[in-house]
Amino acid sequence: VEVSLPIQKPNELKMKIAVVTSFLCLMASSVSAFAPSAAFSRGISTQIFADPEEEEGLDLNLEEMFDMFDAADKEEEFDDAIKKVKTEE
Repeated sequence: VEVSLPIQKPNELKMKIAVVTSFLCLMASSVSAFAPSAAFSRGISTQIFADPEEEEGLDLNLEEMFDMFDAADKEEEFDDAIKKVKTEE
């Protein structure tokens, strides 16, 4: 049994290669268009907008956070509420 592969003309083969190559180039350029820029991956953008005199954090656990939310709902003063939450430990 003899198997023969279809032989393509050189122009048809070049055209198929050109179409496939064009498609791959189009796909590669569209994928890189949505990639994050290097500045965001290095964290430069957060350094630019960071306030150097900004306070650290409150470092609250989950229960303390809920207590602060409850105090905010009751419209208590922030400083009074944080003192009360931190002294309850």
